[in-house]
Amino acid sequence: MSELDIQISIEEGDWPSEETLFALAERVLGTAATYLHTVAGQPFPATPPELSLVFTDDASIREINAEWREQDKPTNVLSFPAFPLQPGGMPGPMLGDIVIARETVEREAADLEKSFEDHLTHLMVHGFLHLFGYDHMNHTEAEIMEGLETRILANLGLSDPYAGQDPI
Repeated sequence: MSELDIQISIEEGDWPSEETLFALAERVLGTAATYLHTVAGQPFPATPPELSLVFTDDASIREINAEWREQDKPTNVLSFPAFPLQPGGMPGPMLGDIVIARETVEREAADLEKSFEDHLTHLMVHGFLHLFGYDHMNHTEAEIMEGLETRILANLGLSDPYAGQDPI
């Protein structure tokens, strides 16, 4: 398994305990890292790279989204890579930050008729892939990223979140 140094911060919102979120993050991101390394050929540094997961609420993520993406609205997940990285490139000692909003995750999970934990798992994987340079700004990028998400989620026992949809 490709090791990670995961830092957790609960800033706002009605989240499960830090211990619960850390256990979920270790399982989900550990699976994602192992898949990227062993199947997709992603190199990893000898020292486990660090990433932070920030758990917040819609109001807070809306401010972040407005400041960094010029979109004055809440969103489910934002990723901030510490360094620019192309897919397959060697990451540095710090991968970056993933910020997730409680209310949006909860709303979307209900709309998708999925459990909160399953949707949160998907968003963790999605945000994690962004830290490795994957994106979904065009059809080709979306097919690659969504394919990775789907295969990682399958390794976690979850179904394809994009079934029946065109890539983003």
